[in-house]
Amino acid sequence: MAKTKEDRIKTVLGGGGHVVILGAGASIASTFRNPEPNGKRLPSMDNFIELVGLTDIVESLPEKLKAKNFEQFYSNLYNDNPQSYAIREIENRVIAYFKDMKLPENEATIYDFLVLSLRPRDLIATFNWDPFLHQAFIRNGHIADTPYLAFLHGNVALGYSKMDKKCGPPGWYSEETGNYFKPTRLLYPVARKNYTEDEFISGEWDLIKSWLHEESTKCVTVFGYSAPDSDVEAVSLMNVAWGSADKRNMEQFEIIEIRPEKEGKKRWNNFIHSHHYNYTSDYFSSSLANNPRRTFESYRQHNLPLTIDEIFSESNPISPDIKTLQELWDWHMPLVNAENEWKEKQKLKDDA
Repeated sequence: MAKTKEDRIKTVLGGGGHVVILGAGASIASTFRNPEPNGKRLPSMDNFIELVGLTDIVESLPEKLKAKNFEQFYSNLYNDNPQSYAIREIENRVIAYFKDMKLPENEATIYDFLVLSLRPRDLIATFNWDPFLHQAFIRNGHIADTPYLAFLHGNVALGYSKMDKKCGPPGWYSEETGNYFKPTRLLYPVARKNYTEDEFISGEWDLIKSWLHEESTKCVTVFGYSAPDSDVEAVSLMNVAWGSADKRNMEQFEIIEIRPEKEGKKRWNNFIHSHHYNYTSDYFSSSLANNPRRTFESYRQHNLPLTIDEIFSESNPISPDIKTLQELWDWHMPLVNAENEWKEKQKLKDDA
């Protein structure tokens, strides 16, 4: 007899792991669904200068330093003089533009769906500077155990104290030690993205490399991250951690991307074994939305079934029609309750 949706909710397994890698497309998708309350738009590297308000700086500089693409423009500046006034002013304006962004109050955004779709065995790693992931993590943490986070290019919501080896609100001081949480670094020249020279960034990269290297990680989702040429070093680091596709021949790779499949898949071919991937342009068609908090359970039952019934297990998809945070929390409660029951049973076993 095939497993039902109720079975999917109640089936809780230990082990496993799901890594989600976010790019700008994830934040853009979130703001399309739920516009940023202040009306701020998420810029691309090609319209970044105009949206963030850097045009006056660009116009004041020699022609040899100018470029339409922001990353190339910043690299030109950095290579010319990394200590220039223009560099400092750009960094200040970028932080000012992104730090005031916020998720709509009480609305269930894609970031809220995402954070609640995973558990502490999972990792969400983002290249984005905006504070949306951090805000969703904070406002949903009281409902369920949440995944780990890694901020691979820094984030406006985080400061870092080298003395404490801890994160905190940027510009604040630790209540315990009085040490300063310095804003995390956001900007890197294209050709010199040395992720090991910054202590905070290096630690964030250690997280994703560890998760990708771990054999228990069976699912990877790339959401809105095109892996541009300027991030060749980043893709290479992840590729080395993941290993060859032939050795990860049972893992499932997923891409959420609005570009045509052939184009969007090209950068990730080294991660994908044969047909073990799926491609969608919509978050709500992804594994994260089809089986929230049970992505590994679904993977295991369909790829490594213990019984013939498990192959035909039903999914438990979440509806994109959920509008409020309260509706979202209510929907997840049966899943969370099943997890709590499972943890109690595991504790009794350990204590026996």
